[in-house]
Amino acid sequence: MAVRGRGGGGRRLGRFALHLWSLLSLLLLTHVRSFYLPGVAPQDFNKGDPLKVKVNKLTSIKTQLPYSYYSLPYCRPETIVDSAENLGEVLRGDRIENSPYVFKMREPQMCNIVCRRVLDAKTAKEFKEKIDDEYRVNMILDNLPLVVPIRRPDQELSTVYQHGFYVGVGGQYAGSKEEKHFINNHLTFTVKFHKDPETDSSRIVGFEVKPFSVKHDYEGKWDEKTTRLLTCDPHAKRAVTNSDSPQEVEENKEIIFTYDVEFLESDVKWASRWDSYLLMADDQIHWFSIVNSLMIVLFLSGMVAMIMLRTLYRDISKYNQLETQEEAQEETGWKLVHGDVFRPPANSDLLCVYVGTGVQFFGMILVTMIFAALGFLSPSNRGGLMTAMLLLWVVMGLFAGYSATRLYKMFKGTEWKKIALKTAFMFPGIVFAIFFVLNALIWGEKSSGAVPFGTMFALVLLWFGISVPLVFVGGYIGFRKPAMEDPVKTNKIPRQIPEQAWYMNPVFSILIGGILPFGAVFIELFFILTSIWLHQFYYIFGFLFIVFLILFVTCAEITIVLCYFQLCSEDYLWWWRSYLTSGSSAFYLFLYAAFYFFTKLEITKPVSGVLYFGYMLIGSYAFFVLTGAIGFYACFMFTRLIYSSVKID
Repeated sequence: MAVRGRGGGGRRLGRFALHLWSLLSLLLLTHVRSFYLPGVAPQDFNKGDPLKVKVNKLTSIKTQLPYSYYSLPYCRPETIVDSAENLGEVLRGDRIENSPYVFKMREPQMCNIVCRRVLDAKTAKEFKEKIDDEYRVNMILDNLPLVVPIRRPDQELSTVYQHGFYVGVGGQYAGSKEEKHFINNHLTFTVKFHKDPETDSSRIVGFEVKPFSVKHDYEGKWDEKTTRLLTCDPHAKRAVTNSDSPQEVEENKEIIFTYDVEFLESDVKWASRWDSYLLMADDQIHWFSIVNSLMIVLFLSGMVAMIMLRTLYRDISKYNQLETQEEAQEETGWKLVHGDVFRPPANSDLLCVYVGTGVQFFGMILVTMIFAALGFLSPSNRGGLMTAMLLLWVVMGLFAGYSATRLYKMFKGTEWKKIALKTAFMFPGIVFAIFFVLNALIWGEKSSGAVPFGTMFALVLLWFGISVPLVFVGGYIGFRKPAMEDPVKTNKIPRQIPEQAWYMNPVFSILIGGILPFGAVFIELFFILTSIWLHQFYYIFGFLFIVFLILFVTCAEITIVLCYFQLCSEDYLWWWRSYLTSGSSAFYLFLYAAFYFFTKLEITKPVSGVLYFGYMLIGSYAFFVLTGAIGFYACFMFTRLIYSSVKID
């Protein structure tokens, strides 16, 4: 009867799996033609269709403070319309609005006048400040960012792309030493398109610009509709090709904004249009980084394997093969502390909270990496990465609560709600406090990077409305499960720890432990910092995923090795030390961030410096929590494994 029931259950399960597979196949077949990510579906344009250029924020790598395009007195459309933005875009400081630049597909235009501006003292000062701070103007056409092609004769890749064009340049007239400011007021746009030979429709595959500074001349009085420029005239086929007579930025000077558009047919298909933006000239460095990190992993794996073989093999054979007294002493060092090794540590509540938060972080990073490596979070989906990480962080609260209370119950704790509450509020609370202070600084600079009140409210709602309840649900489930049994009994009286050698000093061994995990990631870290602070695309998530796995293994193995040495010297206080050993890599990460700041960045404003170190502090804190939890769990499993194999008399 029981056997028949089991077979029936298997058949039912098989039928269910078959139905599920059929349903998935059907979904895949019906959606295979329409599988495009939100906002990334291709758009076909026929000849003469309007192409609307949108403007994004003004950015500078010198100040790191983005500003809205219309914070400068540029030409405006009749009504400014904000584009809908996702959470990630708002947090990045993106402000996407319409612009007076409207093209017609495959219809070149020459010398279109956008508007004329006469500068007063205030507007001239604003332009000069932005030129001094090397601000760039960012625009978007059909979801592609505007780039300036720059020829590099010294590199294999003949053309590199700079994001956005500079507001203007500083310079001097020949024979003069006085520094002047010149504005880029003429833009020569190139729209690259891929044509479908069957339908004659086109898809946009490139959006480039060459900016020029030109002091436009005209005859008679200015009239928006009838004035013809002498410096740039479509009728006389006189185009702007250089900045030999540049437009100076001074009070009471007039600036005439103009543009050309040319259309260029391209062999690049729509699906590959981002490739030129994401082209990496230095993938060899990434491979070198990975090989370098793998050497560290192999070395550590060898040590862990030796430890496991020596300890476990000799325990199982009851120490029959011990050759010398010295070896016996070394091998029994960790065995002597079996009665204390699972004694709950000091501040065990705080350890539970930090372990739970680390699990939450690990889950978020792992899922984000998998989605990114599969191409779901491509740069064409602006703000997607940030939005995905925030939402995943919130959902992973379930696992944070579960792991925190499960560990707490093992420590014979009873007040699980207190632990769940601390887990839900400690890490996010500290990060939110730092973020709030930084946001107030950005707001004080009147930058568009300041997170609006509505978005701040949405973040608090995500935290209190979804994350906190999920932590409590996870905590409830974790505490309901039976407590994990220790492999050996704990003595009532704590054993005295003998005096330790200088190299086993907690501070020394913790700091040594962080070097190798940091060494495994620091080359990749350089590229991540460059993409964040020098506004370049980072799209090598395949490399990053491999580096993340290497980091995971390195953290686990270095903690196991140092934990083993610690137990051999009869020091059983391993709980906190295992967390801090791998977590100390965050200290090196912050030091590296400081080194990067002084060697690679040209930040001059104190506010920008505070922002940089504030955000890097948040990043290092998150890295501490992540690596610490990995190290803790590795050591936790290792100690349970070796002590469960010991035959205690």
